[in-house]
Amino acid sequence: MERDRTVRVGRGPNGAWGVSAGIYSWAMTTALITGSTAGIGAAFARRLAADGHDLVLVARDTKRLREQATDLHDRHGVEVEVLTADLAADDGIEAVADRLRARKKPVDLLVNNAGFGNKGRFLEVPMADELRMLKVHCEAVLRLTAAAVEQMRERGRGGVVNVASVAAFVPRGTYGASKAWVVQFTQGAARDLAGSGVRLMALCPGFVRTEFHQRAGMRTDNIPNWMWLDADKLVAAALADFARGRTLSIPDPRYKALMGLVKVAPRGLLGGITSRTGRKYGPQ
Repeated sequence: MERDRTVRVGRGPNGAWGVSAGIYSWAMTTALITGSTAGIGAAFARRLAADGHDLVLVARDTKRLREQATDLHDRHGVEVEVLTADLAADDGIEAVADRLRARKKPVDLLVNNAGFGNKGRFLEVPMADELRMLKVHCEAVLRLTAAAVEQMRERGRGGVVNVASVAAFVPRGTYGASKAWVVQFTQGAARDLAGSGVRLMALCPGFVRTEFHQRAGMRTDNIPNWMWLDADKLVAAALADFARGRTLSIPDPRYKALMGLVKVAPRGLLGGITSRTGRKYGPQ
Protein backbone atom coordinates (compact mmCIF):
# COMPACT_ATOMS: atom_id res chain seq x y z
CA MET A 1 0.00 0.00 0.00
CA GLU A 2 1.14 3.54 -0.62
CA ARG A 3 2.48 5.34 2.42
CA ASP A 4 1.14 8.79 1.42
CA ARG A 5 -2.45 7.75 1.91
CA THR A 6 -3.18 10.54 4.43
CA VAL A 7 -4.50 13.78 2.94
CA ARG A 8 -5.37 16.91 4.89
CA VAL A 9 -8.42 18.69 3.58
CA GLY A 10 -8.59 21.70 5.87
CA ARG A 11 -8.23 23.08 9.35
CA GLY A 12 -10.93 24.32 11.68
CA PRO A 13 -10.91 28.01 12.59
CA ASN A 14 -10.25 27.45 16.28
CA GLY A 15 -7.92 24.44 16.32
CA ALA A 16 -8.22 22.42 19.51
CA TRP A 17 -11.40 22.97 21.43
CA GLY A 18 -13.31 21.73 24.47
CA VAL A 19 -16.55 20.05 25.47
CA SER A 20 -19.50 20.33 23.09
CA ALA A 21 -23.22 20.12 23.74
CA GLY A 22 -22.73 18.48 27.13
CA ILE A 23 -22.03 15.12 25.47
CA TYR A 24 -18.53 14.56 26.80
CA SER A 25 -17.10 15.04 30.26
CA TRP A 26 -13.61 15.49 28.81
CA ALA A 27 -12.41 17.56 25.89
CA MET A 28 -11.84 15.83 22.57
CA THR A 29 -10.07 17.24 19.58
CA THR A 30 -9.76 14.43 17.05
CA ALA A 31 -11.86 11.33 16.33
CA LEU A 32 -10.85 8.48 14.01
CA ILE A 33 -13.67 6.53 12.35
CA THR A 34 -13.23 3.36 10.33
CA GLY A 35 -15.77 2.55 7.63
CA SER A 36 -16.63 6.25 7.59
CA THR A 37 -18.07 6.70 4.10
CA ALA A 38 -21.47 5.05 4.61
CA GLY A 39 -24.05 4.05 7.16
CA ILE A 40 -23.28 4.26 10.87
CA GLY A 41 -19.71 5.42 10.22
CA ALA A 42 -20.92 8.33 8.10
CA ALA A 43 -23.47 9.23 10.78
CA PHE A 44 -20.70 9.33 13.40
CA ALA A 45 -18.65 11.56 11.09
CA ARG A 46 -21.56 13.97 10.55
CA ARG A 47 -22.36 14.21 14.25
CA LEU A 48 -18.80 14.60 15.48
CA ALA A 49 -17.97 17.17 12.80
CA ALA A 50 -21.12 19.13 13.67
CA ASP A 51 -19.98 19.11 17.30
CA GLY A 52 -16.64 20.61 16.22
CA HIS A 53 -14.33 17.61 16.31
CA ASP A 54 -11.51 17.21 13.83
CA LEU A 55 -11.67 13.86 12.07
CA VAL A 56 -9.57 11.09 10.60
CA LEU A 57 -11.72 9.15 8.14
CA VAL A 58 -10.75 5.60 7.20
CA ALA A 59 -12.17 3.50 4.35
CA ARG A 60 -11.05 1.68 1.19
CA ASP A 61 -12.40 4.14 -1.40
CA THR A 62 -10.12 7.17 -1.67
CA LYS A 63 -12.48 9.10 -3.94
CA ARG A 64 -15.43 8.76 -1.56
CA LEU A 65 -13.21 9.60 1.41
CA ARG A 66 -12.02 12.83 -0.19
CA GLU A 67 -15.55 13.83 -1.17
CA GLN A 68 -16.76 13.15 2.37
CA ALA A 69 -13.84 15.04 3.91
CA THR A 70 -14.39 18.08 1.71
CA ASP A 71 -18.10 18.16 2.50
CA LEU A 72 -17.57 17.91 6.27
CA HIS A 73 -14.84 20.56 6.22
CA ASP A 74 -16.94 22.95 4.15
CA ARG A 75 -20.03 22.45 6.30
CA HIS A 76 -18.43 22.55 9.74
CA GLY A 77 -14.99 24.13 9.40
CA VAL A 78 -13.20 21.20 10.99
CA GLU A 79 -9.91 19.67 9.91
CA VAL A 80 -10.33 16.32 8.21
CA GLU A 81 -7.72 13.73 7.26
CA VAL A 82 -8.41 10.79 4.97
CA LEU A 83 -6.63 7.48 5.33
CA THR A 84 -7.19 4.84 2.66
CA ALA A 85 -6.84 1.40 4.21
CA ASP A 86 -8.25 -2.10 3.81
CA LEU A 87 -8.70 -3.57 7.29
CA ALA A 88 -8.80 -7.08 5.83
CA ALA A 89 -5.06 -6.68 5.12
CA ASP A 90 -2.20 -6.46 7.61
CA ASP A 91 -0.70 -3.35 6.02
CA GLY A 92 -4.09 -1.61 6.16
CA ILE A 93 -4.51 -2.38 9.85
CA GLU A 94 -0.95 -1.28 10.59
CA ALA A 95 -1.40 2.00 8.68
CA VAL A 96 -4.36 2.91 10.88
CA ALA A 97 -2.56 1.70 14.01
CA ASP A 98 0.39 3.97 13.14
CA ARG A 99 -1.97 6.95 12.98
CA LEU A 100 -3.49 6.02 16.33
CA ARG A 101 -0.02 5.85 17.90
CA ALA A 102 0.99 9.26 16.54
CA ARG A 103 1.72 11.81 19.26
CA LYS A 104 1.19 14.76 16.95
CA LYS A 105 -2.52 15.55 16.69
CA PRO A 106 -3.45 12.56 18.89
CA VAL A 107 -6.71 10.69 18.47
CA ASP A 108 -9.02 11.03 21.48
CA LEU A 109 -11.93 8.95 20.19
CA LEU A 110 -11.73 5.80 18.07
CA VAL A 111 -14.85 4.46 16.41
CA ASN A 112 -14.22 0.93 15.13
CA ASN A 113 -17.13 0.73 12.70
CA ALA A 114 -15.78 -1.07 9.62
CA GLY A 115 -17.57 -4.33 8.92
CA PHE A 116 -19.59 -6.34 6.43
CA GLY A 117 -21.92 -9.30 6.06
CA ASN A 118 -21.66 -12.47 3.99
CA LYS A 119 -24.57 -13.89 2.02
CA GLY A 120 -25.28 -17.51 2.80
CA ARG A 121 -25.32 -20.03 5.62
CA PHE A 122 -22.36 -21.83 7.13
CA LEU A 123 -20.48 -23.86 4.49
CA GLU A 124 -22.23 -21.87 1.74
CA VAL A 125 -19.82 -18.98 2.31
CA PRO A 126 -16.25 -19.46 1.03
CA MET A 127 -13.78 -19.98 3.87
CA ALA A 128 -11.68 -17.06 2.60
CA ASP A 129 -14.67 -14.74 3.11
CA GLU A 130 -15.29 -16.10 6.61
CA LEU A 131 -11.66 -15.50 7.55
CA ARG A 132 -11.75 -12.03 6.03
CA MET A 133 -14.74 -11.24 8.25
CA LEU A 134 -12.86 -12.37 11.35
CA LYS A 135 -9.89 -10.25 10.26
CA VAL A 136 -12.00 -7.09 9.99
CA HIS A 137 -14.43 -7.68 12.87
CA CYS A 138 -12.02 -9.16 15.41
CA GLU A 139 -8.31 -8.80 14.63
CA ALA A 140 -8.56 -5.23 13.34
CA VAL A 141 -10.71 -4.20 16.32
CA LEU A 142 -8.22 -5.77 18.73
CA ARG A 143 -5.14 -4.22 17.15
CA LEU A 144 -6.63 -0.76 16.64
CA THR A 145 -8.12 -0.63 20.11
CA ALA A 146 -4.77 -1.59 21.61
CA ALA A 147 -2.91 1.02 19.56
CA ALA A 148 -5.36 3.76 20.53
CA VAL A 149 -5.74 2.87 24.20
CA GLU A 150 -2.00 2.71 24.82
CA GLN A 151 -1.69 6.39 23.91
CA MET A 152 -4.95 7.40 25.61
CA ARG A 153 -3.93 5.79 28.90
CA GLU A 154 -0.70 7.79 28.90
CA ARG A 155 -2.72 11.01 28.51
CA GLY A 156 -5.31 9.91 31.06
CA ARG A 157 -8.27 10.42 28.72
CA GLY A 158 -9.86 9.02 25.59
CA GLY A 159 -12.51 6.67 24.37
CA VAL A 160 -13.26 3.77 22.03
CA VAL A 161 -16.63 2.83 20.55
CA ASN A 162 -16.59 -0.63 18.98
CA VAL A 163 -19.60 -1.19 16.74
CA ALA A 164 -21.03 -4.67 17.26
CA SER A 165 -24.64 -5.76 16.64
CA VAL A 166 -27.67 -7.25 18.38
CA ALA A 167 -26.66 -10.35 16.39
CA ALA A 168 -24.05 -10.76 19.14
CA PHE A 169 -26.75 -12.07 21.47
CA VAL A 170 -28.27 -14.76 19.23
CA PRO A 171 -26.76 -17.89 17.62
CA ARG A 172 -26.39 -16.72 14.01
CA GLY A 173 -23.19 -17.96 12.43
CA THR A 174 -19.85 -16.26 11.93
CA TYR A 175 -21.25 -12.74 11.80
CA GLY A 176 -23.02 -13.07 15.14
CA ALA A 177 -20.04 -14.86 16.66
CA SER A 178 -17.64 -12.12 15.56
CA LYS A 179 -19.91 -9.45 17.03
CA ALA A 180 -20.25 -11.42 20.27
CA TRP A 181 -16.46 -11.34 20.47
CA VAL A 182 -16.51 -7.55 20.03
CA VAL A 183 -18.96 -7.18 22.94
CA GLN A 184 -17.04 -9.47 25.28
CA PHE A 185 -13.67 -7.98 24.37
CA THR A 186 -14.87 -4.41 24.78
CA GLN A 187 -16.55 -4.93 28.13
CA GLY A 188 -13.57 -6.89 29.44
CA ALA A 189 -11.10 -4.23 28.33
CA ALA A 190 -13.32 -1.54 29.86
CA ARG A 191 -13.12 -3.28 33.22
CA ASP A 192 -9.34 -3.63 32.94
CA LEU A 193 -9.02 0.10 32.18
CA ALA A 194 -11.40 1.33 34.89
CA GLY A 195 -9.98 4.41 36.59
CA SER A 196 -7.53 5.16 33.77
CA GLY A 197 -9.63 7.91 32.20
CA VAL A 198 -10.19 5.78 29.09
CA ARG A 199 -13.72 4.64 28.25
CA LEU A 200 -14.74 1.73 26.04
CA MET A 201 -18.23 0.89 24.84
CA ALA A 202 -19.70 -1.73 22.53
CA LEU A 203 -22.52 -0.40 20.36
CA CYS A 204 -25.13 -2.97 19.34
CA PRO A 205 -27.58 -1.67 16.71
CA GLY A 206 -30.29 -3.64 14.97
CA PHE A 207 -31.31 -3.13 11.33
CA VAL A 208 -30.09 0.28 10.14
CA ARG A 209 -30.78 1.80 6.72
CA THR A 210 -27.28 1.72 5.22
CA GLU A 211 -25.41 0.13 2.30
CA PHE A 212 -24.63 -2.91 4.48
CA HIS A 213 -27.31 -5.25 3.12
CA GLN A 214 -26.94 -4.14 -0.48
CA ARG A 215 -23.19 -4.82 -0.42
CA ALA A 216 -23.80 -8.30 1.01
CA GLY A 217 -26.46 -9.07 -1.61
CA MET A 218 -29.19 -9.30 1.03
CA ARG A 219 -32.84 -8.45 0.48
CA THR A 220 -34.35 -5.71 2.63
CA ASP A 221 -37.90 -5.52 1.31
CA ASN A 222 -38.89 -8.40 3.58
CA ILE A 223 -37.82 -6.63 6.81
CA PRO A 224 -40.72 -4.97 8.68
CA ASN A 225 -40.58 -1.18 8.83
CA TRP A 226 -40.68 -1.16 12.64
CA MET A 227 -37.33 -2.97 12.76
CA TRP A 228 -35.44 -0.26 10.88
CA LEU A 229 -33.38 2.35 12.76
CA ASP A 230 -32.20 5.78 11.62
CA ALA A 231 -28.40 6.02 11.65
CA ASP A 232 -28.26 9.62 12.89
CA LYS A 233 -30.64 8.96 15.78
CA LEU A 234 -28.75 5.79 16.62
CA VAL A 235 -25.46 7.69 16.85
CA ALA A 236 -27.01 10.39 19.04
CA ALA A 237 -28.30 7.75 21.45
CA ALA A 238 -24.97 5.90 21.39
CA LEU A 239 -23.00 9.03 22.26
CA ALA A 240 -25.39 9.75 25.10
CA ASP A 241 -24.79 6.23 26.46
CA PHE A 242 -21.06 6.74 26.04
CA ALA A 243 -21.23 9.98 28.04
CA ARG A 244 -23.02 8.11 30.84
CA GLY A 245 -20.09 5.71 31.07
CA ARG A 246 -21.93 2.66 29.78
CA THR A 247 -19.88 -0.20 28.36
CA LEU A 248 -22.79 -1.57 26.28
CA SER A 249 -25.27 0.41 24.22
CA ILE A 250 -28.42 -0.97 22.59
CA PRO A 251 -29.75 2.43 21.52
CA ASP A 252 -33.42 1.79 20.86
CA PRO A 253 -36.31 0.68 23.12
CA ARG A 254 -37.54 -1.83 20.53
CA TYR A 255 -34.29 -3.71 20.42
CA LYS A 256 -33.75 -3.42 24.18
CA ALA A 257 -37.08 -5.18 24.63
CA LEU A 258 -36.17 -7.86 22.08
CA MET A 259 -32.82 -8.48 23.74
CA GLY A 260 -34.57 -8.73 27.10
CA LEU A 261 -36.66 -11.57 25.68
CA VAL A 262 -33.55 -13.19 24.26
CA LYS A 263 -32.01 -13.35 27.75
CA VAL A 264 -34.89 -15.41 29.16
CA ALA A 265 -35.65 -17.59 26.13
CA PRO A 266 -34.38 -21.21 26.24
CA ARG A 267 -31.24 -21.54 24.16
CA GLY A 268 -32.60 -24.37 22.03
CA LEU A 269 -35.80 -22.48 21.24
CA LEU A 270 -33.83 -19.34 20.53
CA GLY A 271 -31.61 -21.16 18.06
CA GLY A 272 -34.61 -22.38 16.07
CA ILE A 273 -36.28 -18.96 16.07
CA THR A 274 -33.16 -17.10 15.00
CA SER A 275 -32.49 -19.64 12.26
CA ARG A 276 -35.98 -19.13 10.83
CA THR A 277 -35.74 -15.36 11.30
CA GLY A 278 -32.39 -15.34 9.55
CA ARG A 279 -33.88 -17.13 6.56
CA LYS A 280 -36.80 -14.70 6.50
CA TYR A 281 -35.05 -11.40 7.20
CA GLY A 282 -31.38 -12.16 6.50
CA PRO A 283 -29.48 -13.13 3.36
CA GLN A 284 -31.65 -14.50 0.58
